[in-house]
Amino acid sequence: MLTRIVKLTLKAENISSFEKLFDETHKSIRNFKGCVHLELFRDTNDPRIFFTYSKWKNVTYLEAYRHSEFFKSIWAKTKPLFEEKAQAWSVESIQTDKEAKF
Repeated sequence: MLTRIVKLTLKAENISSFEKLFDETHKSIRNFKGCVHLELFRDTNDPRIFFTYSKWKNVTYLEAYRHSEFFKSIWAKTKPLFEEKAQAWSVESIQTDKEAKF
């Protein structure tokens, strides 16, 4: 299992456009072959900063998504909304505490 975390810093005037775009596309992203989880987070201190958090069966599925026409069309609409260049990390879980209750 591979987790992909992407940090997106938006121009303040583009926040609502981004939220609308994510709302329109998140189901298709989540249903893309190999994607098993998708969440959108917002920074608690800076409302311009969002994070996408997705889980993929493996890197092959993530790369197939990243090279798909679907991703290219979404990215073409998303990229102009940025204040800063997006940052992305692919990580693997090495320890999980499933009993933690908050």
